[in-house]
Amino acid sequence: MGNTTSTAAATSTKPTLLEAKGSEWIELVLTEKTEISPNTAIYHLALPDKDVSLGLPIGQHIQVMAEIDRKEVTRSYTPISSNDDLGVLDLLIKSYPTGLLSRWFTTLNVGDKVRIRGPKGNFKYAPNMVKTLGMIAGGSGITPMLQIAKAILKNPNDSTKVNLIFANVNPSDILLKTELDSLCASDDRFSVYYVLNNPDEGWTGGVGFVTKDMISEHAGTPDGSTKILLCGPPPMIKAMQGLCEELGFAKARIVSKIEDDIFKF
Repeated sequence: MGNTTSTAAATSTKPTLLEAKGSEWIELVLTEKTEISPNTAIYHLALPDKDVSLGLPIGQHIQVMAEIDRKEVTRSYTPISSNDDLGVLDLLIKSYPTGLLSRWFTTLNVGDKVRIRGPKGNFKYAPNMVKTLGMIAGGSGITPMLQIAKAILKNPNDSTKVNLIFANVNPSDILLKTELDSLCASDDRFSVYYVLNNPDEGWTGGVGFVTKDMISEHAGTPDGSTKILLCGPPPMIKAMQGLCEELGFAKARIVSKIEDDIFKF
């Protein structure tokens, strides 16, 4: 992470950046780029004021816009920094061959500007909204899950159990594993079950594709007090939605609403 982060948000009385700017596009400067795998990096952006918080509601995301081939391209991202981190916005972005904006990020140099606005999204987390949050993530789809999980674990009055299934192809594709394992070890409200297509010898997690049995054992069951959150590549989301519905969770809408059993980011 960048070394400019302050964690004194609780003492700040200033309006947050998103409150102050409303729906305006905001230009932020790239201060640092940390590569964490051959196709993934953390982009550290400076807010206009080092003492201001981003102010993103938990469960929501920001939009990023760039001009690519003379066309404006917009994508949504969930920061891995929190509202406690003053003056900074950290984005974990995995570059995909067909991802226009994710590939654009790889061309950025320190000092370049990135345009953002927000908040966006239909999910806004509230403490104890359900007894169990079952999360199924693939690849960089881990970011909204981590945002919500960290908010829950920071709150001693939130008794929500968070069960995460994190699916990837290779061991090297597991993003933020050190942080996830640390959260799991430090708080029994959080569990994580890793699934790999190509595991190393001695692997003790899941192998292949996520199954109904994995979901019921490691995420949750449709008991009336469990909500399933999905984020990852579209084919995976479609498959996971189908499996969750087969287990008995209420059929998901095309555009998810916060009251749904199955919410797709």
